[in-house]
Amino acid sequence: MPNLRELRDILDQQEDMGLSRYATKSRQAIRRQYDERIASGHRQNFALDTDRILHSWSYTRYIDKTQVFYLIDHDHISHRVLHVQLLSKIARTIGRYLRLNEDLLEAISLGHDIGHPPFGHDGETILSQLCQEHGIGPFLHSVQGVRFLDCIEKGGQGLNLSLQVLDGILCHDGEMHLDRLVPDREKTIAQLQSQIELKQADSHVNLKPMTLEGCVVRLADTISYIGRDLEDAILLNLIRRDDLPLLAREQLGQTNGTIVYTLVSDLIENSYNKNYVCYSQEVGEALRILRQFNYKNIYNSSRIKAETPKIEELFKALFNRFLEDLELDRHDSPIWRDFLAQMEPSYRAGHQPAEVVRDFLASMTDAYFLRQCQTLFFPQPLPLRFT
Repeated sequence: MPNLRELRDILDQQEDMGLSRYATKSRQAIRRQYDERIASGHRQNFALDTDRILHSWSYTRYIDKTQVFYLIDHDHISHRVLHVQLLSKIARTIGRYLRLNEDLLEAISLGHDIGHPPFGHDGETILSQLCQEHGIGPFLHSVQGVRFLDCIEKGGQGLNLSLQVLDGILCHDGEMHLDRLVPDREKTIAQLQSQIELKQADSHVNLKPMTLEGCVVRLADTISYIGRDLEDAILLNLIRRDDLPLLAREQLGQTNGTIVYTLVSDLIENSYNKNYVCYSQEVGEALRILRQFNYKNIYNSSRIKAETPKIEELFKALFNRFLEDLELDRHDSPIWRDFLAQMEPSYRAGHQPAEVVRDFLASMTDAYFLRQCQTLFFPQPLPLRFT
C-alpha cells in the first residue's frame, strides 16, 4: 500500500497521461513562498488552493453579498455565493470535456469575486470614486480579490496561493464580452504586481489569463450569470420573457437552463483540443446581443436603483467616519475591533489610513454595512438605569 505522498505522485502521473497538452498540471503551480508542508503533503497544489479559499474569511462573507439585486427581501434571488458555485460547476463541466485541470478551475471560480464590496457593482463604483478622491487610485474587485487572498487573509500574511489562481482571479473580467480568448502563458510572480498596477491605471485594459483554465473561467463567468440574472429579473417583474431579443431567443433559448446548455455545448465544441477557447460566430453574436439587453433592461435599469443615492451617501459617511477613527486612534471603533485587531503590525505599518478603510469597507457584507450605519448614524436606545 503506497503512502499518501506516493498516492499524490500517482495523481500527478495520471494528469500527465489524461489531461490535455494545453492544460495546467498541478506540479506546475508557482508560489510566492516555498512551503515544505505543501511540497511533502498529499494534496495536489490547486486542490490545496481551493481548500484555502473555501476556509477563508473572505469566502465566508460571500453568503450575504449582492449579486445584482440588493435591498430585496426574497429567498430565491441570487446572492454572490450562489453565483460562484454555479460558475464552479459550469467551468468544471467545460474543463472535463476539454481535459483541463478541474482543481484549478474550481479554485479560480470560487475565488474570482472575493474582492466585491457590499451592494455589487454599484458598491464597487461608489467605493472606487471614494478611493480616487482620497488619492489611493480606483477600486476594482478583481484587484481587491487578489489583495484579500494574497495580502489580507491570515492577519495580513496571505494564503500563499499559486500564481495561476491569483492570475485567474485578476484576469477574470466577466463583464467584458469576448468570443475568443487565448492564454498569455509567460507570466511570473514578479509580473503579477505589474499587471495589477496596469489594471488600476486603466480598468479597461484586457489582461489575459496565463492558463487555459483561467480563460475558461472568464468566459464561463458570463454563462453563469447571464441567464440566471434574467430569471431573477423576470421573478421581480422587471422584464418579461417575451422581451428577450429575438436573435438571442432563437440561438440561445429563453430560460436559464437552455441558455447555459447552449453556451456550454457551443464552447466545448469550438474549443476542443485547441490552445484557446471560443464560441461559434452565431452563438457569440447572440450572446453579445443578450448582454446588451441585460445591461439596458436590468443592470442599468432605474427601477432597481431607486435606493442607490442613499447607499452612496452611506458609503461616504462610513468612509469618512472610519478615516477619522483611525486618525484619532479610536480603538473602540469597528474598524479597530472587527478588522485591525486581527491584523499583523506589518499590515498597519504598510498601509495608509485610506487604504485600511478601503479594505475594511470592501470586506463588509450588505447586512454588516447596514448594521454599522444603523449603529453609528442613528439614535440608539439608552439603558433604563445609569450607573
